[in-house]
Amino acid sequence: MSSHPTDAPSGDRHPDHSRPDHPTRRLVVVGGVAGGMSCAARARRLDERAEIIVLERGEHVSFANCGLPYFVGGEIEQEDALLVQTPDRLRAALDLDVRPRHDVVAVDAERHEVTVATPNGIEVLGYDALVLAPGAKAVQPPIRGLASSARVRTLRSVGDAVALRAMVDEGARSAVVLGAGFIGVEAAEVLAERGLRTSLVEIADHVLPPLDYDQAWWVHEELVRLGIDVRTGVGAEEILTADAAAGESSEVVVLSDGTRLPADLIVLSAGVRPDTAVFESAGVACEQGAMVTDEHGRTSLPDVWAVGDATISSCPVTGLRRPVALAGPANRAGRLVADHIMRPELARPIPQPLGTAIVRVGRLTAAMTGANRAILERAGVPFRTVHLHPNQHAGYYPGAAQVHLTVHLDPADGRLLGAQGVGSDGVDKRIDVLATAMRGGLRVGDLIDLDLAYSPPYGQAKDPVNLLGMLGSNVLDGTLELWDAHDLDRVRDEALVLDVRTEAEVAGGMVEGALHVPHTELRERLDDVREAAAGRPVRVMCASGVRSAIAHRVLVQHGFDSASLSGGSLTLRAVLGARADEVLAPPASATTGAGRS
Repeated sequence: MSSHPTDAPSGDRHPDHSRPDHPTRRLVVVGGVAGGMSCAARARRLDERAEIIVLERGEHVSFANCGLPYFVGGEIEQEDALLVQTPDRLRAALDLDVRPRHDVVAVDAERHEVTVATPNGIEVLGYDALVLAPGAKAVQPPIRGLASSARVRTLRSVGDAVALRAMVDEGARSAVVLGAGFIGVEAAEVLAERGLRTSLVEIADHVLPPLDYDQAWWVHEELVRLGIDVRTGVGAEEILTADAAAGESSEVVVLSDGTRLPADLIVLSAGVRPDTAVFESAGVACEQGAMVTDEHGRTSLPDVWAVGDATISSCPVTGLRRPVALAGPANRAGRLVADHIMRPELARPIPQPLGTAIVRVGRLTAAMTGANRAILERAGVPFRTVHLHPNQHAGYYPGAAQVHLTVHLDPADGRLLGAQGVGSDGVDKRIDVLATAMRGGLRVGDLIDLDLAYSPPYGQAKDPVNLLGMLGSNVLDGTLELWDAHDLDRVRDEALVLDVRTEAEVAGGMVEGALHVPHTELRERLDDVREAAAGRPVRVMCASGVRSAIAHRVLVQHGFDSASLSGGSLTLRAVLGARADEVLAPPASATTGAGRS
């Protein structure tokens, strides 16, 4: 048993570690991945003489948890590639005392001690400073048979990934993934690529719930293209064990709509929750199950800090409080906590995370930063939404592809509230630029002036981010009035829908009752529009919003009450989802001059 160090400072817990005569202190870090290891490494770089002990419950420390799905799929071939560091390497490089299979089961804040379950029994370890980085654990939904199934696996550790890959290698033919968040979508993709009949089940109404529905639709379609059976708006109720006597080789997942899905393996990816029970019972103040910290990571207990997935953060856009289970914020916070412990006079506050995230899905990339539509509505934050679909690089250069962008703006001052992008190329660059702009406090108009790199293989002279600035500025200053695809039913009741696409484009479907006038003919056919509108407002649409914006400027300057569909028919189809073919009728049911019948 280790006792509390006798040479620990009794009064000032934050001595000046730049002084050569400061007493050696013991820093204990609970959790050896992401935030915990980042903190320990930074602490060592700031203080060569401190005793730094890292306690990790699992078998591995500093492993690449974000790479686990790619190991299951075989893109990462060797298990060792997932091990970014080992205890021996960390001892050699940083003189860190890293102890895997050490589980902290109690904290005595008054005595400054932690009780640890180790392979050799219970130990008590004293500390001068304690950093809690326990991470999160998989949510266990109330599904009958879940706990007793031998085919259910999570994907949270190297052991999980090894077990799943072994099941695939040993002949699994069918898989059910429960939960279509980041890990669930990645798991479904790699299992389908390995040849398994794969079903992806999500209780929300769309995959990747952090995305808006219209952006998630592109991902949904790509998952279907990959051969994945995507089921949304439905949950699992029961897992039936295979009956070998009856010749059954697969378990069966029973969904709430009665569907029965065979499964040789089941990936549980229904979300995570902070792993904080031990620390909450020790007196650490928690909210929504996550530890509450101040701007420097300090908890409610003296000399105890916390970082990572198990802490609660305030959204810088809405003020809503929630845990953020992302590696980037955890790593950065770990560094800043180490600064505050070792050099408090130099420490910066931990910034509130924007929640910037990215995921690959087949040929597509989906990325996001800031708040989505649902969160803004829940928080009661006013917003305007713009959609655009520019090419990721010059259209004349081979390989040009659209980046589908959705951006929410503060209607008062143009502050960026959230951005999402989906596409086959260039999405990461644009979302990273927008995340940087949000952190820097830029308004949408400032994006016009960003000096971004341009060459035909890489971008456009007017980069999609610059175009967003132009579009957003036009909306805020009244040059452009938008209508939203979510309001289609109301718009059809109250206004004339004017489709300014070409004949070839509308052959694929039009809004029922719309008037079709190609934008190149609009000036000559204003009388037709006026007659069809019969005093009603005119709501213009095209494919992506560019031509309808031009048409809007023509109409408004000729006295029409006009607005342009944000994102055009591309966004409209994404918002309508499976209903698109029902709502967008063939041109024969649309009118060419009389308005809605």
